[in-house]
Amino acid sequence: MPIDAAKAVAAEPRSAEIAWDHKDIQLYHLGLGAGIPATDPDELRYTLESKLHVLPSFATVAGAGKGVIGGLTGPGLDISLASVLHGGQTIRLHRPIPVRGRAVSTSRIAAVYDKGKAAILVLRTEAADDEGPLWTSDAQIFVRGEGGFGGDRGPSVRLELPPREPDKVVEKAIREDQALLYRLSGDWNPLHADPEFARLAGFDRPILHGLCSYGMALKAVVDTVLGGDVGRVRSYTTRFAGVVFPGETLRIRIWAGDSQVHVSVTAVERDDAPVLADTIVEHS
Repeated sequence: MPIDAAKAVAAEPRSAEIAWDHKDIQLYHLGLGAGIPATDPDELRYTLESKLHVLPSFATVAGAGKGVIGGLTGPGLDISLASVLHGGQTIRLHRPIPVRGRAVSTSRIAAVYDKGKAAILVLRTEAADDEGPLWTSDAQIFVRGEGGFGGDRGPSVRLELPPREPDKVVEKAIREDQALLYRLSGDWNPLHADPEFARLAGFDRPILHGLCSYGMALKAVVDTVLGGDVGRVRSYTTRFAGVVFPGETLRIRIWAGDSQVHVSVTAVERDDAPVLADTIVEHS
């Protein structure tokens, strides 16, 4: 069997040194569609090195995204990228991410869940520098065709949105080339660039990275609800409920609360087809 759950969970954690600077931050932000309008002072916080702050979702690509891809090749795992989708993502921030940094990133398979026709791997990555912990990231990796091994089904949490109209609605167009730009931050899965590979995975054309939609939604929350202060984000979690294609438009609905923001993200052109669900930003 390609996945040996016991062996995968028991494997020794993998550690690697990672580093980043303003160019990595700026590239990531541009991959999310930042910088429009280019001279907007609010956008310059994402694009101009002298004013730069770091969107917390950068944690998912720091070190060129080695944590997720590397985590799929460990002991007990023999997985084709054509069978893999990102099922969910959580990041917990221990303090703001610096514009320039060097850290040790440690990754391990924290759990393997049996969903019947698929398996879910929970890949936990923790990053720390000389001053202590920076972030903890849990990536839920959905692997089609690898379930049915009799394991724990794992948690199944569905969150109800607040029973009122959203406080903010933001629409963000996805450029035709946005997946090509975003993948330069480290996610080289050909599903997001190669039409032939996308067809093998069951899509008629390449799809946008789920983590790109994830970052776009967080940026909308920071910009509209948190006063542009990235340091207020404490954690951010989502379930990837559906795909979105380059050229489409994301509709980001936001319900603000004292310490939590609920978010729903859909694809406008496909009758508000779900893209991100069960999405919460915890903040100070």
